[in-house]
Amino acid sequence: MEQIQAIRGTRDILPDEAIYWQFLERTAFEVLSRACYQEIRTPIFEPTPLFERGIGEATDVVGKEMYTFTDRGDRTLTLRPEGTAGAVRAYIQNKLASNGIQRLWYTGAMFRYERPQAGRQRQFHQIGLELLGVKAPRADVEVIAIATDILKALGLKNLSLQLNSVGSGEDRQNYRDALVAYLTPYKDDLDQDSQDRLERNPLRILDSKDKKTQEIAENAPSILDYLGTESKAHFDQVCQLLNDLNITYHLNSRLVRGLDYYTDTAFEIQSADLGAQATVCGGGRYDGLVSQLGGGDTPAIGWAMGMERLILLLKELQPLFPSSPDIYFVSRGQKAENKALIIAQDLRQKGYKVELDLTGSNFGKQFKRGDRTGAKMCLVLGDSEVENNTIQLKYLDTGKQETLSVEDIETKL
Repeated sequence: MEQIQAIRGTRDILPDEAIYWQFLERTAFEVLSRACYQEIRTPIFEPTPLFERGIGEATDVVGKEMYTFTDRGDRTLTLRPEGTAGAVRAYIQNKLASNGIQRLWYTGAMFRYERPQAGRQRQFHQIGLELLGVKAPRADVEVIAIATDILKALGLKNLSLQLNSVGSGEDRQNYRDALVAYLTPYKDDLDQDSQDRLERNPLRILDSKDKKTQEIAENAPSILDYLGTESKAHFDQVCQLLNDLNITYHLNSRLVRGLDYYTDTAFEIQSADLGAQATVCGGGRYDGLVSQLGGGDTPAIGWAMGMERLILLLKELQPLFPSSPDIYFVSRGQKAENKALIIAQDLRQKGYKVELDLTGSNFGKQFKRGDRTGAKMCLVLGDSEVENNTIQLKYLDTGKQETLSVEDIETKL
């Protein structure tokens, strides 16, 4: 029978790697909790129009990358390609606006049909944050600062904050016209994707990875020259507050992000240790998305971190290993094995980390396995000990061993 394999673009996270995921999730949770952000969990699949309207039909995500299917109720559904649209849908549907400013975060699997590579899978994972209900520039800086805090708490280095403003809808339209006017004479020299984007999504041409297109875009007009008075004042205040927090940033007028819903502040945090796939966190302001999806006029800003890329960096920093058990429990003989299970469960319920050897092999082999776990103590139970209501306690580092009554186990732990 043919062996069934995981689908291309998906991968198993095995125990020796899962500890990095747990460290990442635990660290992010601690930082986000200190900033009073609360977790939200939304469905993995949503109605397809949510992403078509929210992300934009002209984007690559909607046009090329979504996993869309029709269910038995003849409804068109899509596996979520990103987290913001679902979070905003939940914000509107559950009337969270009535509770004032919402500080939300989430983590989970996302799905995009892309060419799999290191740090990028078709099923990938993100930690995301959304701050809804605040227009002030300090909201922008708060979410950037929190992202920076998480990355620092993880121990990451060689990070760079890239910052830009894409302005209001009117600013962006004015810039779009200027950009198309600049690029049109070079149309035949652009890569095929950029030629296709020239009319439907020209701002995306600015972050093309094609070398020739990059050379052409180098001399394109800067969007910062097309900001209106209000957008410029907002961006200037963001820059000043970042300076006040001693958060270093680099102005990057070619940074536009890939989704249609962004307005004003856009940013990425990049790592010099990741090669071409340098971005570990990206986000920005999306003041029109809530109303676009049927809610009230609500300013908002958010970001998302790619967890696979962060795991690649964490593995480079230092190896992580599962924590050792407090006690390794060996037993042999039917009565002893049954009694050992009862004692092990009792100790676990009292807070001890106990690994119970279930092999039934001879004591020598069980002791060797116990040594490999890194446990300092080993409980030893045979049928004779069961008869006498005793147990052997062996210190694996010194080899010292003593006999205890079962009731006295905890006094030695």
